[in-house]
Amino acid sequence: MPRYRDEPPAVRVYTVCDESKYLIVRNVPALGCGDDLMRLFSTYGDVDECKPMDAEDCEPFTDVYWIKFAQFSNARFAKRKLDEFAFLGNRLQVSYAPQYESLSDTKEKLEGRRKEVISRIGKSKGSTHQANSLPNSDAIEQSSLVHVSSQWGKREFSEASTRENPSINHVSSNKDYFPSPSMNETVRLVREKLDRIQSSGAHIESGQAVKKPRIDNRRRI
Repeated sequence: MPRYRDEPPAVRVYTVCDESKYLIVRNVPALGCGDDLMRLFSTYGDVDECKPMDAEDCEPFTDVYWIKFAQFSNARFAKRKLDEFAFLGNRLQVSYAPQYESLSDTKEKLEGRRKEVISRIGKSKGSTHQANSLPNSDAIEQSSLVHVSSQWGKREFSEASTRENPSINHVSSNKDYFPSPSMNETVRLVREKLDRIQSSGAHIESGQAVKKPRIDNRRRI
């Protein structure tokens, strides 16, 4: 037989009338730990009262406590987090206790729920208006095509202007720019190689094929 902790938890839906800032906590170890229990529930909000319910039926060696929170939202959060919480070896059983509410408590609860619903509706309308104000996909695609075409036209114009007005890409000079003779010699060798490359390219463009002379007369296969 599976243990209690291995059984799937039951799912229950609570309405605003079922919820309350009054909680009943069962299965509390009968060790006089009321202060510890209050400190535990106080971590989720301000607790107005926390007292044992001696007249309530309970299991042997356990106590039942009655807790009143200052805010409904804090009580809701505490119940969700502390129900089935392991406390001094026992699992707490936390339930709402709307039967202890006064008329003013019920009125305050319903009024807070009404404000919460109105706030959620306003947020949903704001997000819908923001989504409608955004441009649609067709407009975005059209603007992207216009941007790409303009960039392509600029590129073609730049290439055409480069072909019509070729700039000078090589300046030959024998001036020594460095105080070190070795550096000047290196610069001179680089200039000579660049001049040979440029002259060979000019011959090829003008239709004059530059044929490398053969070293020997041996027949190539």
